[in-house]
Amino acid sequence: MRLTVLGCSGSGPGPHSPASGYLVDAGGTRIAVDLGNGTVGALQRHLDPWALDGVVLSHLHPDHCADTSALVVHRRYHPFPPYDATARKLPVHAPAEAPERLGAAYAPSAAERAETDLTDVCAFATMTDGGTAAIGDVDLRFGAVDHPCEAYAIRLEHGGRTLVYSGDTGPCAGLVETARGADVLLCEATWPHVTQWWEEPPPGVHLSGRQAGQHAAAAGVGRLLLTHVPVWFDGDALLAEAREVYDGPVELVRPDATYDI
Repeated sequence: MRLTVLGCSGSGPGPHSPASGYLVDAGGTRIAVDLGNGTVGALQRHLDPWALDGVVLSHLHPDHCADTSALVVHRRYHPFPPYDATARKLPVHAPAEAPERLGAAYAPSAAERAETDLTDVCAFATMTDGGTAAIGDVDLRFGAVDHPCEAYAIRLEHGGRTLVYSGDTGPCAGLVETARGADVLLCEATWPHVTQWWEEPPPGVHLSGRQAGQHAAAAGVGRLLLTHVPVWFDGDALLAEAREVYDGPVELVRPDATYDI
């Protein structure tokens, strides 16, 4: 199993990275996990979008799903498609409101929004807490996490190896349970634990570097990869926080970098 970072900038694209998006390649199955702003462009440096076997969206904030529109355009209007996208729809696993939310993001006007339906090229499947699914050779399990909208951590298993992606979350037992014993936890670390505004981060939104490390330690994961650092915070400082409380290998991911799981 291999992870490629399409984008890792938190809360929106930055000058050196798209927003959140990842490519997982396992046994010949290729899955896009989140498609934030700019990630479909980055995807094309690593894979022909037609070769994707599925998409999994952790939640429906734009920095994690906005480029779904770009992928739909690619599948609808490419002049030389290798296959009929309406006959071979792309599986999209996402929260319940995804068809309506993503249709609204795609439509350019209120009139077209009333008629827009992406199911000509996408086959939507609804994620649930504790729910399971499979895309090709990869088994998926979803765990609800603590964020201002419906959001899930995603567990991907193949060939005896396990990658867990936190999505966006505040501190919660759901992330620990979903990540239990994973080989790698790809975890958001969005802000410092202590700032001029707080002595403890606000609950129910994001994790600090320290909290990411604490969740990794509690879940007993083998390796921690930190992601989703916004342009206005120092990733190295968040990395140092995580290292204080998690004694396994930990690093900040980089755009276009590849990690073997």
